[in-house]
Amino acid sequence: MRSSRLMALLLHLQAHGRATAGELAAQFEVSVRTVRRDVAALAEAGVPLWSEPGPHGGIRLVEGWRTNLDGLTGDEASALLLAGAGGDVLGGLGLETVAAAAQTKILATLPPELRARAGRVRERFHLDAPGWFGSEEPVPHLAVVAGAVWSGQRITVRYGRPDRTVERSLEPLGLVLKAGVWYLVARGGSDVRSYRIGRIVEAAVRSGPEGRFTRPADFHLARWWVSSNEDFARSLLRWPARLSLSPRGLRSLPGVLGPLAGQRALATAGEPDADGWREVEVWFESPDVAESQLWAFGPHVRVLAPDSLREALARTAQQAAANNGAPKSG
Repeated sequence: MRSSRLMALLLHLQAHGRATAGELAAQFEVSVRTVRRDVAALAEAGVPLWSEPGPHGGIRLVEGWRTNLDGLTGDEASALLLAGAGGDVLGGLGLETVAAAAQTKILATLPPELRARAGRVRERFHLDAPGWFGSEEPVPHLAVVAGAVWSGQRITVRYGRPDRTVERSLEPLGLVLKAGVWYLVARGGSDVRSYRIGRIVEAAVRSGPEGRFTRPADFHLARWWVSSNEDFARSLLRWPARLSLSPRGLRSLPGVLGPLAGQRALATAGEPDADGWREVEVWFESPDVAESQLWAFGPHVRVLAPDSLREALARTAQQAAANNGAPKSG
């Protein structure tokens, strides 16, 4: 990960001329001390840079010095952004660092006339690094799908569902890489949906004028993806319960239940009683999930309804007390 950060730092300086240690620390989410160590490592490796004190100072590269990456074309820059965040690099270097380094590399090395084109990659590729842990899967049609996304052409796919294979004509709007799994975000008719690329069994780009489509001017890939995930998570919360929580339990709600369910429950909080306890309505995925999550509150929760959840917690608590009672004498 450090080697990727060193490259990103170098190319950031190449693109911007100078930067303070504080600015670089904020850019790469490290301490100022780490930045100074990185600058020293680059200098020892022969990179001609120096630090200049004063209000207009900072860390600078020798004027005119550049890396040997200037020969990148627009297509090569696009491939770097997409391929740089996949395969072995994902596991070896870390998603956020690689994505930041690749994007900085593109903007720093492309001639001005190609920078706008490289910027289009950000509109059509989104990296969702945290959460949804999973492993990589074969995606033999990724290159065809990515080409359609880049060129703005309709694509016909055969898509495998659990019970059957369906055919769809899609207008590809973007690619998302989520924990090693690739998704195509595309418009089919009037709906925008995500399609798991590993489930595409056949893909063909439609050529000619009939293959072209107009990309929605107001479509923002990252915002759509976040909203779509929130809608999916909300759809899972179907099992309600009524709780009473202490002040400490109330503060723990988002951390225990997750931000979405936690904020939704906090919005229903009633007035505090004499001891500061407040009633809330909470939605869970299922009774089993509810019982599992409520254990995290310890003595700071009371189940008011349904009775079945309160009784299940009581039975489990009694069993736990029996299992952890005084040891039998031999």
